Amino acid sequence: MDLPFKPFQPDFENLVSVLKREKTERPVLFEFILNLETCRQVAPQYGEPEPGSLNHFRMVIDAFRNLGYDYAPVYTWKSNLFSFPKGDHESLASRSQNQGALIADRDSFEGYPWPDAGMSNYKLYNQLSEYLPDGMKLLGFSNGGILENATDIVGFENLCMMYLLDPELTRDIFENIGKRLLEFYSIVASMDSVGACVVNDDWGFKTQTMFPHEMMKEYVFPYTKKIVEVIHSQGKPAILHSCGNLRDIMDVIIDDLKLDGKHSFEDGIYPVEDAYDWWHDRIAIMGGIDMDFLARKSPEAVYQRATRLLEKTFDTGGFALGSGNSIPSYIPTENYLAMLKAASDFRG
Repeated sequence: MDLPFKPFQPDFENLVSVLKREKTERPVLFEFILNLETCRQVAPQYGEPEPGSLNHFRMVIDAFRNLGYDYAPVYTWKSNLFSFPKGDHESLASRSQNQGALIADRDSFEGYPWPDAGMSNYKLYNQLSEYLPDGMKLLGFSNGGILENATDIVGFENLCMMYLLDPELTRDIFENIGKRLLEFYSIVASMDSVGACVVNDDWGFKTQTMFPHEMMKEYVFPYTKKIVEVIHSQGKPAILHSCGNLRDIMDVIIDDLKLDGKHSFEDGIYPVEDAYDWWHDRIAIMGGIDMDFLARKSPEAVYQRATRLLEKTFDTGGFALGSGNSIPSYIPTENYLAMLKAASDFRG
């Protein structure tokens, strides 16, 4: 693929500076997930590698490098890294979020095949460290967070009822998920090749959090806080990726959980420009250009909005340019590249 811009040379310290809310010498890019077709186009030498293979991750690294990012993500769901066994969430996913539930009571809890976080294929990080270009680091994150995994294992409506009718079982489920994710992050954050970690756990929808704040405070936040602490203990930043309206709990996210960056924004909830005004002096704002905007507007409109965002944020710092969530295959390639071109062209 011929790029319409000159990519940045990687230097992970740029992303660190963003997470410290410091001004950087050039714009910094941040993306959570980049679709595999774009990765193949940007790093065509790998063809179509087997998902989870070493060449698959090398392709992702080269794609992120060739596009101007300072890091490359390690997608745990594309490997045999640690994850919680789940049922079938596909066939009826559009009908019920209880589809595929594996725990309904104490007996099924006791029979659930709880994974051992210490037995995963962590050698992958060492293998990839030998391939990382100078200046780049890996971004580590889990296959879903505490709340997402609880919802997948129990079912959304089921979990709501269990919270009311069997708080002890609810607590045991969250405890068993949380302590395993804590072990996973303690191992990943200790890897020299990993420069930062993402705590990826969707907590909200358009108007509010998925569950009441009291439930989040009791079951979700305690282990999230421990995870952030173990990441910080290794001298690494921690970024929250969470969709939805989290405005009512941002003080908790910033002051109690002490996350360094917040990712995932949607114009229909609150535009990233507003989020920056509200919180940039307390937490870094990552990405933010709405996916619907990226999908349906012209490349020129994307370029102009990205440029305005950089003009708004560059002098005060604490911002990395990217999408509001990810770059799936339905985002027009020319629109995605227009966003990156705005960063390359920008002269603060």
